[in-house]
Amino acid sequence: MPLPHSSMDPMKLYYTPGACSLAPHIVLKEAGLTFELVKADLKSHTLVADGSDYYQTNSKGQVPLLELDNGERLTEGPAINQYLADQVPEKKLAPANGTMARYRLQEWLNFVTSELHKGIGGLFNPMMNDDGKAVLRARALDKLKWVDAQLEGKQYLMGDTFSIADAYLFTVTNWTAHTGIDISGLKHLGAFQARMAARPAVQAALKAEGLLK
Repeated sequence: MPLPHSSMDPMKLYYTPGACSLAPHIVLKEAGLTFELVKADLKSHTLVADGSDYYQTNSKGQVPLLELDNGERLTEGPAINQYLADQVPEKKLAPANGTMARYRLQEWLNFVTSELHKGIGGLFNPMMNDDGKAVLRARALDKLKWVDAQLEGKQYLMGDTFSIADAYLFTVTNWTAHTGIDISGLKHLGAFQARMAARPAVQAALKAEGLLK
């Protein structure tokens, strides 16, 4: 059973445009849930609207953060995405809890967060030297080649239906264009990215973040 969620006070998603918070933003759009966007500047760790200290909202100083209608706050994308999916089980954004398919979904979420997110995300660090970046790029490309092979014959990570893992993979692989990782030779991953980019919920999220005109 999904946790109770009242519609009186919408949830709030704290985000930074194009960051990993794009994944739960896409999931919220796919779920059709009511929510408000709150923009955070991760360089200054302030909320854009009023300049207040973001650490006062999230002591980790990171996005995403989902604030529920009861004021409770949830961090970490894979946890947030599963929470959102479980609010709308009829949308089938995640397999039912306790099923092998749900563990397969968690397997994918864990892979993206540990093997791709941190590796590719590390390339945004201005303090990292060129040698370090070269190592990260090579490792990331190897992981992405493996993902490409897993996507052969499938439209999405879990088969032919969209799941929350796809929103996360799409978000992280978009970073390759900004970090010097050439994935032009990965045709299955390229087709996946194009398929995701065509989804109305993805386009709506990108437009809301100012990433798509």
